[in-house]
Amino acid sequence: MAAAPQAPGRGSVRKTRPLVVKTSLNNPYIIRWSALESEDMHFILQTLEDRLKAIGLQKIEDKKKKNKTPFLKKESREKCSIAVDISENLKEKKTDAKQQVSGWTPAHVRKQLAIGVNEVTRALERSELLLVLVCKSVKPAMITSHLIQLSLSRSVPACQVPRLSERIAPVIGLKCVLALGFKKNTTDFVDEVRAIIPRVPSLSVPWLQDRIEDSGENLETEPLESQDRELLDTSFEDLSKPKRKLADGQQASVTLQPLKIKKLIPNPSKIRKPPKSKKATPK
Repeated sequence: MAAAPQAPGRGSVRKTRPLVVKTSLNNPYIIRWSALESEDMHFILQTLEDRLKAIGLQKIEDKKKKNKTPFLKKESREKCSIAVDISENLKEKKTDAKQQVSGWTPAHVRKQLAIGVNEVTRALERSELLLVLVCKSVKPAMITSHLIQLSLSRSVPACQVPRLSERIAPVIGLKCVLALGFKKNTTDFVDEVRAIIPRVPSLSVPWLQDRIEDSGENLETEPLESQDRELLDTSFEDLSKPKRKLADGQQASVTLQPLKIKKLIPNPSKIRKPPKSKKATPK
């Protein structure tokens, strides 16, 4: 027998989910570190290694070793005498360890450097550096890629040096050195910075002007305190004045590239509501 026909269901029909559209922008430029010649690489590493060894900058870590004593129920007199000798040796070692306090040996020299990616980034944002050196063996490269734009915007010469961590880290007493910066208040690395800066290749970022000048000649810069005082001395009227325009003969070195629109795609998820008609108010 044929089955009886069923009444059509009154349930609501499933609605298809609206298409999700996300706007994404791709960077057409590839930003890379400029290549450093092998002669310049050996010169930079050798000068830094010799100077750090001469100064004696090193980090001392206090490694506390736990003495594991086995649990013995019956202790003989010989073991007791051995334990007494061990305790005396430990006291002598503790007195020697107290003499070498954990930390950086010349503290004033450590304040003249920025070691590590985070410390170099903070110092660049505050415009406190004269030179930035980055290790080439860092992985992933994204860790240090932001330093290219940041150093160029602050007019600080920067380059990627191969084997920087292998040569400098053991001298300082660290496991690795991914980035190294020399601050403006440095007094112990003035000659080294002046010798290294001419060998640093220039960086190229399309939307930033190459403003890096020979900073080796301008090492004797004013401290930050004097700059702050000058800003405080300036009146509000001077700050509120508009910036002077370029002369007629001068032209802006930054050229904006035209924006090319390939295709316009309407947003399918946009729901257009009909305009509301104004109701006539009764008199």
